[in-house]
Amino acid sequence: MKPSIAAKSDPDAFYLIDSSIYIFRGWHSMPAGLTDSKGRPANAAYGFIEFLFQLLSRRQPKLLACAFDESLNTSARNDIYPLYKANRSSAPPDLKAQFSMCKDFSHAIGLTTLASGNLEADDIIGTLAEIARDQGTHCVIVSADKDLCQFIGEGDAVWNFARDQWLDARLIEKRFGVRPHQIADSLAITGDKVDNIPGVPGVGTATAAKLLVKWGNLSALLDNTDKVAAMKFRGASRVSELLQEYADNIRLSRKLTGLIPDLTVSPQLTDYRISPDASAMETVFDQLGFNDKRRTRWHDLLNKNYASA
Repeated sequence: MKPSIAAKSDPDAFYLIDSSIYIFRGWHSMPAGLTDSKGRPANAAYGFIEFLFQLLSRRQPKLLACAFDESLNTSARNDIYPLYKANRSSAPPDLKAQFSMCKDFSHAIGLTTLASGNLEADDIIGTLAEIARDQGTHCVIVSADKDLCQFIGEGDAVWNFARDQWLDARLIEKRFGVRPHQIADSLAITGDKVDNIPGVPGVGTATAAKLLVKWGNLSALLDNTDKVAAMKFRGASRVSELLQEYADNIRLSRKLTGLIPDLTVSPQLTDYRISPDASAMETVFDQLGFNDKRRTRWHDLLNKNYASA
């Protein structure tokens, strides 16, 4: 019998939504002809809204926060490294406008809706995960992004919603070869092409895992790069040379791959209870051009589970 995942069976777990992933998923999967009441494209918003409906229907979380990315290339990490995410294209205008629709909807149905002009959704999620852990509350990070696995503590889980795949700390270590708290170190070694993070050319995740299993953390590894040559894996001598050559890259990258705490979020978990606003709901339903069936569907769900929240 497989060990159970504590957060999956905990009705009081704190759900942390990596919203942007599910907005982009809606953009790519929902019909492009879906529009709001003014005829503006709304397919990404409709996709995100359907995702929220399915999540709330299946899990009925009591505590939840939706974290949104506010800007692609004006974050604290760009101050550290101007080329951070420089390889990414800006979202098309029709998609960018739908982020506001998604935020408005999330807020109207009573979900705590968070974004920062200086930090990323990952930082909001990581900060809230630490707050939950400090207060003895399990968290469920809803995302398909492996980077967020670094915020998983004992009893927590990452839930890839589309695949209904759950990973706790034990399964994360089994999959990636390192413990959750070592993931940021691993990414600093390998770099990340998606985010344009430099690392050590030619050193992949398997080798990074071997190094971190041996030395424990990045600081200890960088203190012992000369000793890596004696490790029992193919190419150890060359990896030792590369680590010494690219040590500055690794230190820079580590500033990009880990948590930058968001000190603006509330530390009170009760502030993340779901509390729908009927009037705001009707306003956003009107804006999105919801028909009676869609409105009734949402009212029934929220009245059933959150009427007394």
